[in-house]
Amino acid sequence: MKKSTASQPALHAPPGRYLKERLIQGVLFACAFLAVVVTAITIWIFLSGSGIFFAKVSLWEFLGGTRWAPTDISTPSYGALPLIMGTLIITGIALLVALPIGLLSAIYLSEFASERVRKIAKPILEILAGIPTVVYGYFALLFVTPLLRSVLPDIQFWNALSAGIVLGIAIIPLVSSLSEDVIYAVPRSLREGAYALGATQYETIRHVVLPAALSGIAAAFILAMSRAIGETMIVAIAAGRVPTWPPDLLKPLETLTVHIVNVATGDAEAGAFIWATIFAIGALLFAITLLLNILSYWIVRRFREQYE
Repeated sequence: MKKSTASQPALHAPPGRYLKERLIQGVLFACAFLAVVVTAITIWIFLSGSGIFFAKVSLWEFLGGTRWAPTDISTPSYGALPLIMGTLIITGIALLVALPIGLLSAIYLSEFASERVRKIAKPILEILAGIPTVVYGYFALLFVTPLLRSVLPDIQFWNALSAGIVLGIAIIPLVSSLSEDVIYAVPRSLREGAYALGATQYETIRHVVLPAALSGIAAAFILAMSRAIGETMIVAIAAGRVPTWPPDLLKPLETLTVHIVNVATGDAEAGAFIWATIFAIGALLFAITLLLNILSYWIVRRFREQYE
């Protein structure tokens, strides 16, 4: 005898459900498209503005010249090497401060700190990221520089060393937070497998955890480097505004971003040729940032570990 089967009611989607999904999809597409449009407009502005500059100044003179004096009426010079080296030197000092401290603090929070300590210490560490960079600049000028002068009598009031150290302190939360998230995300099974083979906690961290999180840590380092290269207020206040060649850590230096501030806040007319230097330097900073992002993407793809 066959059992009678009750007909199952058809499942109908609520009215307007697909309309809402299409609306959300359209909004997301519009946001993504807007980001692409803004990027394209920015590139176009850089190219059009810097074209005026490079029509008068050769690329070799701009990148290889050692004298930067765009406001010199008698003999103007547009060699940006002092600005480039000043940027690289201050960024290098900042990375020497931020990378080891940030990575070691991330290792401690992820591997050694208890859950209670981690929940308290990580937000406190990230408070440093919320301090305005103007405050960091005056902290470098009024505290770090006098402290350095007690050890290095020859250091000047505005100097690259003080700016680099404080810039490194400012980007510690960026390195620490990103690295800690990556290290904490390494599967627990990898650690337990290393312990089962007789490895100590130090050996597990060095030979298992850090290699597994290498791509994310490297991406965090490159992101911190990009942040340091683009910093303005700390170096403008603490490092001075003098394009020095050869560069000296104990003397004032001018960076690429600081020159943009000098022109934007100066007395030069809007149509003056010096405004074209802003676009040339902006295009150079854009190219550096783009190369760093490409390098970060390549490192993530090259060293990324996938776990099931």
